[in-house]
Amino acid sequence: MPSAPDKDRWFREELVAHTEPLRRWLQGRYPSIIDADNIVQETITRVWRERVFGHVTSPQAMLYTTARNLAIDQLRRHRIAPMEYMAEIADLPVFDTEPSPSEAAARNQELELLTAAIQSLPDKCRQVLTLRKIYGLSQKEIAAHLGISENTVESQIGNGMRRIAKYLAHEGLA
Repeated sequence: MPSAPDKDRWFREELVAHTEPLRRWLQGRYPSIIDADNIVQETITRVWRERVFGHVTSPQAMLYTTARNLAIDQLRRHRIAPMEYMAEIADLPVFDTEPSPSEAAARNQELELLTAAIQSLPDKCRQVLTLRKIYGLSQKEIAAHLGISENTVESQIGNGMRRIAKYLAHEGLA
């Protein structure tokens, strides 16, 4: 039985020294493996265990063979897993974010009515309201853009909102 210093030396020289080349080899040979570090660690553990319980004649060959087998096992497991996950996903309650056909039709009708209400406004009022509510411009920006006072902008917004509310009420929406 080898002494503790001999075991440490063997571990460093025959296993740890090959860690980085083994990791690079795995990543190059099997680019779709999920965790090369985990495979390298498991490989070192298995080869070390074999060294403790038996005789390893070629540690480097055993490292690469073990790593290859572990990588192939991982790839096989992950090739099967998506099918299992898909079966589980199909059973999950899913909230559909798309509106139902009746909701979509109702929303389209409301949008058409709102568009008609906005189109019924006088030109200046429609411009001011569109710049404020659709484009999000401030009253100051609208005033500068249209060459009118901020008080006029505020007045036009108020008038436009009242007219739209009246239009929608007449149509049965308010």
